[in-house]
Amino acid sequence: MAELAALQDPKVRAVDEKHGDDHGVNLGRLRALAKRLKTQQDLARRLWETDDTAARLLAILICRPKAFERDELDVMLRAARAPKVHDWLVNYVVKKNPHQEELRLAWSADPDPVVAGAGWALTTDRVAKKPEGLDLAGLLDVIEARMKDAPDRLQWAMNHCLAQIGIEHAEYRARALDIGERLEVLKDYPTSPGCTSPFAPIWITEMVRRQDAG
Repeated sequence: MAELAALQDPKVRAVDEKHGDDHGVNLGRLRALAKRLKTQQDLARRLWETDDTAARLLAILICRPKAFERDELDVMLRAARAPKVHDWLVNYVVKKNPHQEELRLAWSADPDPVVAGAGWALTTDRVAKKPEGLDLAGLLDVIEARMKDAPDRLQWAMNHCLAQIGIEHAEYRARALDIGERLEVLKDYPTSPGCTSPFAPIWITEMVRRQDAG
C-alpha cells in the first residue's frame, strides 16, 4: 500500500477524477509493479479488500481469473464503483472465468444499470467472438427500445454492442445503422483527431471500410 501511495501523481489524479476514477496512479507504473509481483491470488484478494481503487487495479493484474467463484465475482462487480476497476474486472477477469456466460445472462437482466452494463459488455464480446446461439435480432430490439434513455454507462455498453453487431454481421448492418441514425446516441461525442467516433453509424462504417481495405 505504501508503494502504491508513492506512485500517486496529482496530475494523473486530476485527469482520472474527470472520468469518475478516484486514483492518481500512472497505469504504466502500476503494470510494472504487477509484473514484478507476478501472479499472487492471496495477495490479490487482500488488496481487493482494502477498497482502495489503485489497490484493486493491482489486484486485478496479479490475480488468477479462473480461481474466482461465480458469486464472488458478482459481489466484486457490485463493489467496483470506479469505472476503471469495473472495466478491468470485466475485461481481465470475468472474460477469462468459466462462469462468464452465467454472469452475462444474470447481469444483463439486473436492475442496477452499472451491473447491466457489465452484462452488455460481455454480450458485445460474444457478438464478436462466439455469436452462435445469440439472438442478434432480439438484442437489436432491446437496444432500439432502451438505449436512448439508458443511464450513461449502460448506454455506452449498449451502443458498443450495437456497433459490434453492425461491424461483425453484414445481415444486420442496415438495421444497426438505421437504429444508430434514428436514436442519435453519442452523435455529438467529442472525438480526438485520429480516433473513430463512438457514434454507431460512423463507427460501423469506418470499421467495415478498414476490414474491406485489409
